[in-house]
Amino acid sequence: MTPRTASAALLPLDEARVRLTAGIVPVATRKVPVWEAVGAVCAEDVLAQADLPGMRVAARDGYAVDFIRMAGASPYAPVLLAQEPAWIEAGEPLPPGADTVLPPEALEAVSGRSQIVADAPEGDGTRAPGGELRRGALVVRAGRRITELSALALAAAGHGDVVVRAPRIALLATGPEGPARAVSHMLAKILTRAGAASADVASVPDDSATIGEALSSAAADAVFMVGGTGFGRTDLSAAALTRAGTLAAHGIALRPCETAGFGEVGGRPVLMLPGRPEAALAACLGLGRPLLDALSGAEPAPLSRAPLLRKISSVIGLSEIVFVRRVSDGLEPLGSAELPLHRLLQVDEAVLVPPDREGYPEGMPVSWMPL
Repeated sequence: MTPRTASAALLPLDEARVRLTAGIVPVATRKVPVWEAVGAVCAEDVLAQADLPGMRVAARDGYAVDFIRMAGASPYAPVLLAQEPAWIEAGEPLPPGADTVLPPEALEAVSGRSQIVADAPEGDGTRAPGGELRRGALVVRAGRRITELSALALAAAGHGDVVVRAPRIALLATGPEGPARAVSHMLAKILTRAGAASADVASVPDDSATIGEALSSAAADAVFMVGGTGFGRTDLSAAALTRAGTLAAHGIALRPCETAGFGEVGGRPVLMLPGRPEAALAACLGLGRPLLDALSGAEPAPLSRAPLLRKISSVIGLSEIVFVRRVSDGLEPLGSAELPLHRLLQVDEAVLVPPDREGYPEGMPVSWMPL
């Protein structure tokens, strides 16, 4: 049985992150189709290859006209036309001599003749050359995650493929079939959404030799071991990591996952996460995400802020992940340690309370992390 770690000896979260990611080299790049790259980290700056659009096009359905010929038109001073102007659909290039698209209601027919009864600013209803993207414009910066919108821009700019970094993560669920495996599948979905190329789940029994063999043979850039991190008689994750490689830390000053730890096997980082759902999720947010970012070469993501609807109380000396529900006027704290499943179901985001604070008062704007 692994000896219990004294609370005073728990590794501070900031130091744990530094040690966990020290020496991490981002994974090799690979080229993937744009729409398969969503969630992955862009490995190089991507520029627009040409002006988009390449010529002036209609931004709406309507009549293509020359601005000068219809300037000042109104119901009281209509502009009579010898013939009806060309009708154009959104996205089509404007015909020669046209620079503006009038909406359908701007034209009226009187005694069989067309007249313009409303003018519009020059270029209205159109998109100028380069109005969407200029040639050479930065579409996605290296280190940024590719979102659905940036994938749309990449595709529109003519990029069928994009170079990304997407680590492979293996999850090992230790112990009896069931709880840890379910938690591992939850984490796999979270990690894949956060940019992992794959997050495969395997189950291993509570046997340090078997766990060690699974750690050594995992085909991945990093291994997340779920369960068995505590100090019970069947908690063998730390012993297995020591057997297969190096245990760098066991006991992190991060509530509610104080029994988390990390090390390496064969030069591959291994993160130990508690098996309880709220503790595993907290460890994934506090330690797993930074590890994934280091492997991906990701820039730190900007955090959003919102006011608290109730105060958060925390313990000095420990960092704490507090789960919250996002509502229309702010964030409602739901709890941290030993959060029952019916409460966890309501969680949208999480707030990290630093170790030098006793919490946050009601109404204070705080940064929150997405799950």
